[in-house]
Amino acid sequence: MQTSYRDSIDWLFKQFPSYQNIGAPAYKPGLDRVYYLLNYFGNPENELKFIHVAGTNGKGSTCSYIASYLTETGEKVGLFTSPHIYDFRERIRINGNQITKEFVVSFCNKIIESKLEISPSFFEITFAMALAYFKQEECTICVIETGLGGRLDATNVIKPLVSVITNIGFDHTQFLGNTFSEIATEKAGIIKERVPVIIGKTNPETKKVFLEVSKNKNAEIHFAENEKLPSGINLPLYQQMNLRSALKALEIIGFRVDSEILNRSLTNLHFNTGYFGRLTQIQEKPHIFIDVSHNKEGLTASIESITNSLDGQLQILFGASSDKNVEEMLACFPVNSEIHLCTFKNERSLRLSQLEELKNGDSRVRTIFNDINNGLIEISGQMQENDTLLVTGSFFLISDINRNKFLDFKK
Repeated sequence: MQTSYRDSIDWLFKQFPSYQNIGAPAYKPGLDRVYYLLNYFGNPENELKFIHVAGTNGKGSTCSYIASYLTETGEKVGLFTSPHIYDFRERIRINGNQITKEFVVSFCNKIIESKLEISPSFFEITFAMALAYFKQEECTICVIETGLGGRLDATNVIKPLVSVITNIGFDHTQFLGNTFSEIATEKAGIIKERVPVIIGKTNPETKKVFLEVSKNKNAEIHFAENEKLPSGINLPLYQQMNLRSALKALEIIGFRVDSEILNRSLTNLHFNTGYFGRLTQIQEKPHIFIDVSHNKEGLTASIESITNSLDGQLQILFGASSDKNVEEMLACFPVNSEIHLCTFKNERSLRLSQLEELKNGDSRVRTIFNDINNGLIEISGQMQENDTLLVTGSFFLISDINRNKFLDFKK
């Protein structure tokens, strides 16, 4: 039995290793364990309404746009996203408020006492916890982000009101495939029989897959690329597509988009959803942005947005997991940028020796840090007022930022 929140989280991570901590060995595709687990807890999925969101990039943003708008209309909105940055409870929210520590402790104890005949993954338990909590709190609608892929993702046991697939890029190729078509097929696994689906950004290869799957499933298909945003929306280009997908999803389930509500939902995005780390500016003069992009497509979009308004020198503080294509990620950065590499505490981090090899092969790399907080202080102290520092490459890198120092940067 666990008596404290901290003990429960420690048990959860140790008993069922998470993808967040160890990567590929924690990945358990398939839905049998989730069905078993949800059945044990009374099948909460049968009493809830869902919006289901998959995609390589933009899932979290799209979920947040949908959840924030619904919150502003008075709905009681459950939001399930991953990974977390600082606290496990960030994954499970209702109208922006994190799941209670008491519920986490209670749910973990029920798992411990149950003596299950299966060995569910960390993600599967977390997802079951979210649905049980949303049911208990009587959420009127739940916005669910897939973890990895779609077809075999734990979240794919739900039948949503509408499905959204934001885009297709090359990430987690060891699980999802090595071509756009293969990855799109896995993501398209969330398309359900007669459930409308919205597709964000496409290319000819992925569009063909989505059209074929939606036809086979008798699912009405919509392409967000064809949608127009209301006037006066001030978002980076790459986020505009995510918002188009979100607004189309809202329209399909019966919410006529109101400009006043939309503006409130964007203003209150962080408060309503915990949205954070997507080109979040934490300081002006010099400009400092933190961004959780962790693959080529995400970094390319972030860099494009940054450089559109760049005045002075661009500095980049970058850290990545060892299972990423780091050379491809570094290639996204402008040739005239100055790059600083950094490790992070999570065991998936690139090692210092690997960063040294990268530095020796790239003349843009200036320094290497083993602590992001030291890097932030040292780099920003050498910058001019009109320079920009982008901190990016991984959720884990951002999670190492000391929150007291982060608040100091905000001033």
